Amino acid sequence: MSIPEFLLELAIVVIAVVSLLTNLSVLLCFTQSSDLRSHVPGIFILNLCFSNILLTIINMPATFLGVTKSAKPFGDLFCQSVSFAETFLTTNAMLSMAALSMDRWVAVVFPLSYSSKMRYRDAFLIVAYSWLQSLTFSLVQLLMDWGGYSHTYASCTVHLDVEERSQLAAYATFTALFHCSSFALSLLVLCFAYLKVLRVARSHCKRIDVITVQTLLLLVDIHPGVKERCLAEQKKRRQRAAKKICIFIGSFIFCFSPYVITRLVELLPSVHIPRYWGITAKCLSYSKTSSDPFVYCLLRQQYRKVLVSTISRVLRKDKYLLSVHSTSSMLDTTEDNCIARIT
Repeated sequence: MSIPEFLLELAIVVIAVVSLLTNLSVLLCFTQSSDLRSHVPGIFILNLCFSNILLTIINMPATFLGVTKSAKPFGDLFCQSVSFAETFLTTNAMLSMAALSMDRWVAVVFPLSYSSKMRYRDAFLIVAYSWLQSLTFSLVQLLMDWGGYSHTYASCTVHLDVEERSQLAAYATFTALFHCSSFALSLLVLCFAYLKVLRVARSHCKRIDVITVQTLLLLVDIHPGVKERCLAEQKKRRQRAAKKICIFIGSFIFCFSPYVITRLVELLPSVHIPRYWGITAKCLSYSKTSSDPFVYCLLRQQYRKVLVSTISRVLRKDKYLLSVHSTSSMLDTTEDNCIARIT
C-alpha cells in the first residue's frame, strides 16, 4: 500500500466517523428539544442530516473498499444501487442547503411576515420538490445504465463504460444538466440569499451605529474607554455576520466544486483524470457531510445548550447507577461477613 492510498483511506475513515457522530448529535438535539422541533427550518436540517447519515453509511464504506482493493468492491447490482443512492442523496443534500439559505433570507428580509411566508406546508413542499428532483436524476441514471464502478474515483458512481461510448453525447448532456440543476442552482441560491442577508444585516448595523453614536454624544460625561468598547463591539458584530456568510458559501464551494469541475472536465475525450486526484475530489465532497452539522447547527448556542444538557443528564444518570451498584455491593459484602461470623 502506498502512502497516498493510506492517507486517502484514513481521510475517508475520519470523515465517516466525524460525519456519523455529528449528524447523530443533531438528531439527538431534535429528539430532546421541543423548541427545536417547533421551528420550520428544522425540517430542512432533518432532511439534510438524514441524507448525510445515509451517504456516510452506504457510499463511504464502498469508496473505502474501492481504494483498498483498487477494484470494484461489490457486484454490478449492488454497485448500481450504491450509485443510485449517491446521486439521490447528494442532490437532496445540496437542495436542502439551498432551502436553508432561502429560509434565512425570508426570516431576515421579511421578519414581520415570516410566519405567513414560511409555514410547515411550504417547508414540506420544498422538501418534496428536492426529493422529486433527486429521484428524477437517479432514475434516469438507473434506466440508462450509467451507474457503476469508476476506477478514477474508486467508487460506485455515475459512470459511462468504455464500450458504451456511443452514448457519450447523451451522457454528457445528462451530466451537465445534473450538475447545473444541483450544484450550480444551489450555489446560485446560496449566493443570492446570503448576500441579501448580509446586505440587510449591514443596513441594520449602520442604523444601530447612528443611534449609538448619537447616544454617546449626548452622554458627555461618559468615559472614553466605554465609547471605544461600544464602537469596537459594533465592528465585531459586522465582522461576525460577514464571517458566517463566508463560511456558508465558502464551505459549499470548497467541498463540492473540485468534484463537480472534475466530472465536467472528464467529459472531454482528450482529458485523463489522475486516480489520486479523482479520489481526493471525492473525499472533499464527502467532507461536507461532516462540516454541515457544525455550519448549520452545533456551533449555535441553542443546539450546544441542548446537547450539553443531554450529555450531562446521561452522565449524572450513569454516575447515580454506578453509586447505587457500589452501595449494593458493599451491603452484600457486609451481610456475607455477618453471616460468616454467626455460623
